[in-house]
Amino acid sequence: MTNKKPNSTSAAITTEELDPELPFESALEELEQLVEQMEEGTLSLDESLKAFERGVALTRHCSSALSEAELKVQALTEDNELVDFEAADPDER
Repeated sequence: MTNKKPNSTSAAITTEELDPELPFESALEELEQLVEQMEEGTLSLDESLKAFERGVALTRHCSSALSEAELKVQALTEDNELVDFEAADPDER
């Protein structure tokens, strides 16, 4: 992981909706950076809440990506062929 530290903490934390096409690795890296910022204890309450909200969204995104990958592996193992499928919304579980 790279040690990218933003100049302004609040500028680094965004609550905008996640791009569904965000790669797993990028989401995980951003989540790790948020955890580091929160562990430092230098965020304001508002920034901490935004970081937590973003972290929850990133965690759900990563969990969904892992579930999808697991289902693809299972489908490949069963039929010896990779099959596309519709993944369930993680909020509906």
